Amino acid sequence: MNGQYAYGFMSALFIAIVLFTFVQRRWEQEKVALLEEKSRFVHIVENSKDFIYYCEIYPELKFQYISPSAEQWIGKGTIERSFADPQLPFDYIHPDDYELLIKKVKGELDFSKGIIQRWRDSDGTYRYFEEYATPIYENGRIVAMQGIIRNIDEKIELQKNLKYRLYHDYLTSLYNREYFEIALTRLDEKEDTPVAIILCDLDELKYANDHFGHKQGDALLQATGELLNRFSSEKIIVARIGGDEFVLLVENQTKEEVKQLVQTITEEIHMNNQNSDQTKIHLSIGYSYSIHSIGKMTKLFTEADQWMYQQKNERKQSREIGFVQQLEGETEEVCMPVE
Repeated sequence: MNGQYAYGFMSALFIAIVLFTFVQRRWEQEKVALLEEKSRFVHIVENSKDFIYYCEIYPELKFQYISPSAEQWIGKGTIERSFADPQLPFDYIHPDDYELLIKKVKGELDFSKGIIQRWRDSDGTYRYFEEYATPIYENGRIVAMQGIIRNIDEKIELQKNLKYRLYHDYLTSLYNREYFEIALTRLDEKEDTPVAIILCDLDELKYANDHFGHKQGDALLQATGELLNRFSSEKIIVARIGGDEFVLLVENQTKEEVKQLVQTITEEIHMNNQNSDQTKIHLSIGYSYSIHSIGKMTKLFTEADQWMYQQKNERKQSREIGFVQQLEGETEEVCMPVE
């Protein structure tokens, strides 16, 4: 019995040693794999263009981690300075985004959405970033914040270009009819203010296209757009709303100021035609005015349009009369008897 017991004990001990050796080797392999995985993860984090941070908020504001790529965007030494002074981000954020940062620290934002913000880099240029942040709570109190931040300058620039193309005329770079209609709706439905519509029709575009080609017609449109755009301001929107039609939408001006504006435009056109040897601009102009805009914009546009076409017809008749008089004068001169 003792021999059997000893044999059994030795067998069990051998199996235990084998199992222990196997488990230890497996554990070592898993440990190595975990270390390699951690190393790969750290490498990705440390070399990513996005930067990651972890910041304690309570009981005091203190950064625990900022990935090295932060210095690529904000500037060398940013990490060290942020560890020394956790308030530094409040100095670097764009003034218009300051309240956004305050709300983030307080946990008052919708963290399911990206947070768009601007930060100043070492050159003093504000750059756009999108952040996905996760607040950490303990006992209902926000105690820390972690997040990943990505530079989106290219994305913002693309959006600006697309928006510009959406609301600007490709030929004259003025606002287009789409933008004018949006402004018209805003004034007609939401904002009540003194308003005027000044409609301008280019009289001789068809003549230029037919006799000199569309290239010359385009040059005439561009020159007209450039002239009218001189009057663009925070109160005046200048747009091209048709082939040969332009409009100035004037807000918060008196009727006398609008009359003076129309007079100044007329004088600028006259001065242009005196100084230009090639591009002569002839505009028929009509305007309408109201001290209230809500519910008035369609009527104002119709009135300005009617006045503009009335002036256009009068100018056309005047040119025809002048042409007839010129022909009659030339006929009399030709038919004079020779003494």
